[in-house]
Amino acid sequence: MVLDAELVGQLKRVLAAAECLLPKPFPRIDWSVCHAANWKRHSFAGFLEPIDSIEGITLEDLLGIDKQKQVIEENTLQFLAGLPANNALLWGTRGTGKSSLVRALLGRYAPQGLRVIQVDKDDLIHLPDIVDRLKGEPYRFIIFSDDVSFEIGESSYKMLKSALDGSVYAPPKNVLIYVTSNRRHLIPEYESDNKGAMMVEGEIHHGEAVEEKISLSGRFGIWVAFHPFSQDQYLEVVRQWVERLAQELTATVPWDEACQEAAILWSQKKGDRSGRIASQFANNWVGQYLLSQKTKAKT
Repeated sequence: MVLDAELVGQLKRVLAAAECLLPKPFPRIDWSVCHAANWKRHSFAGFLEPIDSIEGITLEDLLGIDKQKQVIEENTLQFLAGLPANNALLWGTRGTGKSSLVRALLGRYAPQGLRVIQVDKDDLIHLPDIVDRLKGEPYRFIIFSDDVSFEIGESSYKMLKSALDGSVYAPPKNVLIYVTSNRRHLIPEYESDNKGAMMVEGEIHHGEAVEEKISLSGRFGIWVAFHPFSQDQYLEVVRQWVERLAQELTATVPWDEACQEAAILWSQKKGDRSGRIASQFANNWVGQYLLSQKTKAKT
């Protein structure tokens, strides 16, 4: 049978349109050399895309959050050792090192078999597809979702809740879930939510609205809170960053009253005190100071 030219043209257009809906072909990931991947959604399907370069942040770079580091690092070490470990919720103020902590753990423990799959909040609905690709692998995977916040009823909310609870769908033993959020319960809370609370035998019992909102966060075995620094904590972290940068550049940058006052003014302009703000100030201050020293030496 000979197809006429018009029909052939139509078939080519249909195939071209269908091809656009399919994900790019990626070979099976070699986890022995790939330490992290992104889950990429493409129309009706999805795929794991290897991440070629990973931010070189270390645990030592994360200053002022020693207790938080200890809790998450110990849980991760239990996981790597094949021992019982918990899914974790890292919540609190922006810029305090929540997501950086997960990346730093990968940098340290990738040689021991740790791997990270980064999944956007809206793509958590695909958790079953993602973990199906990880079953049987001789590595330990953290499914990491950053800056998560839901509205009740979202499909991703329901899937994550089910995965954490394990009642309908549970990830395999080589998978943990780490989530970061600015909200402790991952869901907006309103004053009206408390109207359903009641006293029963001297104890406060939350109404259905609140119970539903805390039901997701309550399924994480570990909560780790990241709070804004006090001014003294902030200045201590700034000092450490200034000294570290100066040491890396084999230079001397004085930690004096002028530097402290500038650091405080910097945080006030940013409206925040955190490790991120401290690091940004140190970069600016050390850079400006050393540039001025070079300019003076030339004149």
